[in-house]
Amino acid sequence: MSDVSTAPRRAPLVGGLVAEGISFLGTRISMIAIPWFVLSTTGSATQTGIVAAVEIAPLVVFKALGGPLLDRVGPRRVTLLCDLGSAVLVGTIPLLHQLGMLSFPLLLVLVALAGALRGPGDAGKSAMTPEIARVAGVSLERVTGLASAVERTSSMAGAALAGLLVAWVGAANALYVDAASFLASFAVFALATTGMGRPQPRAGDVAAPASYLRELREGWDFLRTEPVLVAVCLMVAVTNLVDQAYAAVLAPVWAKESGAGVEVLGALFAVFSGASVLGALAAARWGETLPRFRTYVVAFLVAGAPRFVVMALESPLWAVFAVTVVAGAASGFLNPILGAVILERIPPHLMGRVSSLNTAICWSLMPLGGILGGVAVTALGVSPALLLAGAAYLVTTMAPTRVPSFRAMDRAPVKVTA
Repeated sequence: MSDVSTAPRRAPLVGGLVAEGISFLGTRISMIAIPWFVLSTTGSATQTGIVAAVEIAPLVVFKALGGPLLDRVGPRRVTLLCDLGSAVLVGTIPLLHQLGMLSFPLLLVLVALAGALRGPGDAGKSAMTPEIARVAGVSLERVTGLASAVERTSSMAGAALAGLLVAWVGAANALYVDAASFLASFAVFALATTGMGRPQPRAGDVAAPASYLRELREGWDFLRTEPVLVAVCLMVAVTNLVDQAYAAVLAPVWAKESGAGVEVLGALFAVFSGASVLGALAAARWGETLPRFRTYVVAFLVAGAPRFVVMALESPLWAVFAVTVVAGAASGFLNPILGAVILERIPPHLMGRVSSLNTAICWSLMPLGGILGGVAVTALGVSPALLLAGAAYLVTTMAPTRVPSFRAMDRAPVKVTA
């Protein structure tokens, strides 16, 4: 029996969205500040890619391995502990830099540890989404749409703020803001979700807890029997790789070589995020009535390859920003749809481990994104590398249209009670 009232309560929804917004604000600052810091101090696109890979690799591993922990002790506790640890680690980077003690290997260690904490922390927030939707009395499409809008809004503000901070106080000092955002997110999330996020046992299950390895296996056994989830995982894994190459290497190098500068880079990310806010809000409002499959196809056609091509062709800045606005608006429809498709297929007692595995697979190729982006720029130049990335994006996002089972995303699964 849940201790949460059956009457709809909006405080967890509002507080959770605010906490996520603060977290995304800080994360966007670090996504721009760290690559720019490495690129400006080393001049190496390859080393910039290595830093991105070192952060993402442990993030993916611990996101996957932390699933049973979420189901055992509850996603709320895991999320709060990870936010506190992240604040300490991120704040250590600029502190050591100011003391003249931040070597490149030490930077890699700190970034890796921060990534390891962020994995289960992010997974915990995602695992709580169905419970927050239930408590608030709203649909998954509505919650995922609002969450996507908050993410995009925070990313827009964070990108613009990052560009200004890096230009004014330097890339390393901008990371203090990121550390403070983790502390603020911790406080808001702790207050808003009091009494929630407890372990969800299987109905009628009175047996002794299974081993950690067995619980991991149960999550994998369920995930691989869901063809829609498998198709989504594989597709998103590749697009995340390309997006990581774009954000960590291709776009910063383009901004540096074209003379646009870090201010324009921050503004470009901000414009994309701002336009996607409108798309996400539209998805939150009308997502329940939209045909999921057709929306997916159109949105990815617009949001994917065009933004790579327009930069590769050395188009004027107004054209780059125009394409970015349209792509951002289309991208806003994707996360609400895919998020609802994924979460509605996972049983409550498996939510932590399956959602963690799902996200880990989606992020599994991201460590290669920065490295491959750096190698491509070094070997081919930034424009050919952008064209190659755009082609990979187009092929990957359209490939699921040839998989018949993927069309089942239009139909909610039949719920079977244990």
